[in-house]
Amino acid sequence: MIKNVQIKAYETGLVFRNGNLIEILREGDFWMFGNKSVEIYDMKSLFKSNTDLNLLLKNESLKSLLEVVEVKDGEIVLVYENGIFKEVLNVGQYAFWKGVLNREFQKIDLTKVEITEKISKTILENMKLKNFVRKFVVANQYKGLLLIDGKLIKVLEAGTYYFWNNETSIEVKSVDVRMQQMEIAGQELLTKDKAMLRINFYVRFQVENIEKALMENKEYDKQLYILMQLALREFVGALTLDELLVKKDSVGKEILENLGNKGEELGLKASDAGIRDVILTGEMKEIMNQVLIAEKKAQANSIMRREETASTRSLLNTAKLMEENEVLWKLKEMEYMEKIADKIGDITVSGNSNIVSQLKEIFTK
Repeated sequence: MIKNVQIKAYETGLVFRNGNLIEILREGDFWMFGNKSVEIYDMKSLFKSNTDLNLLLKNESLKSLLEVVEVKDGEIVLVYENGIFKEVLNVGQYAFWKGVLNREFQKIDLTKVEITEKISKTILENMKLKNFVRKFVVANQYKGLLLIDGKLIKVLEAGTYYFWNNETSIEVKSVDVRMQQMEIAGQELLTKDKAMLRINFYVRFQVENIEKALMENKEYDKQLYILMQLALREFVGALTLDELLVKKDSVGKEILENLGNKGEELGLKASDAGIRDVILTGEMKEIMNQVLIAEKKAQANSIMRREETASTRSLLNTAKLMEENEVLWKLKEMEYMEKIADKIGDITVSGNSNIVSQLKEIFTK
């Protein structure tokens, strides 16, 4: 049997007889005689053969043409062609043709967690590596805790973190470290004088120690809520209603002082607090309205008495001045006449007696 075989550029032909490799063909035309078979391979691609690779590598000529890569358990290999990432090799044995493409192989140990190899984020985000990489994002204005196998390793700043995907457990707990405000609304409290009130309270706080907040405490925000609620109840219970209304603006500062180290134990720093609203219940509101009305009436009566006293004192002073000064008396007469003239057409009086006396007689008739 005679057969013509053409080997093109960047191809290699392997000649087999009875399953054994007997010859390697490079570029050109060849005639095959007898019971021989030829397998043609593209040298730009991965070498794949139906014959066991280890048997083929016993041929020294073929072995010199191939670069063999072995990937063991717990490893992968990244393949780069002319500096560009191409593929990922899993566990197994692979062979590539030499001398055609500039290939580089980067072996990765998947048994460790940290990515210590020099690999760009672009490659780590590649879909071919998706199953081999774990990705965690700590958002801006957040901080995170890295836990490996349940143990705290380090604090993470805002950013994107990658780890190899294996049997080791990895967890990233993150928390907002910005200033936050908590509302403690609708608290029904009893003052020292048994007045029932409803108070809306607020507190502004910030996570200062993320390790204490997340590792040493469970639901630190709920614990802070309870602490502030109890502190508010204790503070209001020690004051009468009037005292509370007077000290309303300073309540927050005193409560924060009483909070003391309890906030630090939660990993928090409370910087501001205060009463937003003091709401009286139905009966208390009615009583306070009555008290307010009584107070305003008393104030009005006091003002009226002061005005009456001042008016009487003014009249008395005027009378004394007129009694001691004849000119003032005359001026007063003229003032009376001016007022009367505005309302009455003609008035006749004699100049022989006191004009004021005559006018008095006229208006009392």
